[in-house]
Amino acid sequence: MFANEDYIIEALTDAGYVNAETVEQARSKGDSVIEALVEGGHVTSEQVAQTAASNAGLGYVDLTEVHIDPAVINVIDEPSAIRYRVIPLGFQDDRLMVAIADPYDFETIDTLPHVFHHELEVVCASQEQIQRALQEYYNAPAPGEEGRFEGLILSTADSGQGSEDPEAPIIRMVSNTLAEAFKNRSSDIHIEPLEKSIRIRYRIDGTLHVMEEHPRKLLPSIVSRLKIMTGTMSIAEKRVPQDGRIQVRLGDRQLDLRVSTVPTSHGESVVMRILDKASLLLGLPQLGFFSDDQEVFEKLITLPDGILLVTGPTGSGKTTTLYACLNHINTPDRKIITVEDPVEYQLSGINQVMVKESIGMTFQAALRSILRQAPNIIMIGEIRDIETASIAINASLTGHLVFSTLHTNDAPGAVARLVDIGVKPFLVASAVRAIIAQRLVRKICERCKIPTELTRKEMEMLGIDSTRVVDSNAMKGEGCDLCKMTGYKGRMGIYEIFRIDDEARHMINESSTTVQLRRRARELGMRTLREDGVRKVLSGITTATEVMRVTMSDNQ
Repeated sequence: MFANEDYIIEALTDAGYVNAETVEQARSKGDSVIEALVEGGHVTSEQVAQTAASNAGLGYVDLTEVHIDPAVINVIDEPSAIRYRVIPLGFQDDRLMVAIADPYDFETIDTLPHVFHHELEVVCASQEQIQRALQEYYNAPAPGEEGRFEGLILSTADSGQGSEDPEAPIIRMVSNTLAEAFKNRSSDIHIEPLEKSIRIRYRIDGTLHVMEEHPRKLLPSIVSRLKIMTGTMSIAEKRVPQDGRIQVRLGDRQLDLRVSTVPTSHGESVVMRILDKASLLLGLPQLGFFSDDQEVFEKLITLPDGILLVTGPTGSGKTTTLYACLNHINTPDRKIITVEDPVEYQLSGINQVMVKESIGMTFQAALRSILRQAPNIIMIGEIRDIETASIAINASLTGHLVFSTLHTNDAPGAVARLVDIGVKPFLVASAVRAIIAQRLVRKICERCKIPTELTRKEMEMLGIDSTRVVDSNAMKGEGCDLCKMTGYKGRMGIYEIFRIDDEARHMINESSTTVQLRRRARELGMRTLREDGVRKVLSGITTATEVMRVTMSDNQ
């Protein structure tokens, strides 16, 4: 019996060994569809093993062509070999190579390193060959015979291990880590190999917190478990970075996790970004806009054409802002298409295209194609080069509203960035309607917030006049169980909005400096990031420390 037959059946179907009709006939004959397919002569046991191994990213070995040293056989005791149906083959770079029949028996794969006290290199062999090897090397009973093998299974269950603890330790550890991260409102999980331990950190409200440490010997099993959960990452490849996705259900919530592995000097480092679809339901007020800025923003995102840019460093919430915009304007009379790398969230009613460089689906290729789909609104994940920028500008000049992002420190600086990558100033002036820069600050915990007074140093650094403090509502968080004693819970944006008028367009066309454009933006009523942050400090939403932390480069 295979632990997850559906994976292997799908792979066999894709490989052309069986079809849907054959599978349905086999399904009606017994508990194991694969065994029925093999017994019916539709596929051989070796073909099953080769296909399963390839699909799981593992190697395949023909045991009839392998001579196994008796000393290697003695590495695994007879009861364990029979119980786990595993054959040791030899050592490779201090790792014990073992053959198993089922690459999707996650519990066994995760348990073996702890049982055998070795790091493992797992390969696949056919069930028939595994059974013959167990009989030859370990005197295992033949299938269907009463004997030691069945007795071992029964004695394990009788001792309580089978019924009370069905999950292997690594599976349970990974599950608990994901559940704790979600419970703590983490945006990502970092599993980092150190010299003698594994450090697990959660990023909560933008700040990393050390949550757990484990012995470093558990790293290969943890990483393998996560790779297996993605269904696309190879557990055999540890020398190059890999990316994948995991979908998990925690209670009534469906979470997507983007998984990234990178080899380091102490082993593979893993970062999992938690993509919680509930965060997409944010309205514009929840993003952090005050009513006056929200009114301006709502007018901008309903323009008939032009480019609206959102700028800021990585992790500043640009994607969340763009998705909130799309949700706000997503109505049946508008066709919206996005081009993303990758598609992080699935949005109902919106056509989303994922970039795949490996097959030629680049930003440029995708944009050229979607323009023939007659969209009203286009979202480009990021303008990275002159070709992407040129297509976005042409789309905006032919009647499309285009949303996109840039990595710049402030709103006026986006103009210089576009010119730097090769866009002519007159095209920037013609196409761009507005630029919004943003940062994320932590919000004061509502449960433990108390009134406070700003220090003289805070007022000086933030440029707050003493007259503004008289009627202020400055707060701070004392720390409580809800906020894990940090005084903060949740995040919100601070913004600067640069609306480009005719005078600003003329300045852009004349290649004015960023300083000159910033001066014009201020004349048009743009608040800097720091000034918007100050408003939120005086309103008791965030703290002076937070605003100073994210606006240290604000040179006003």
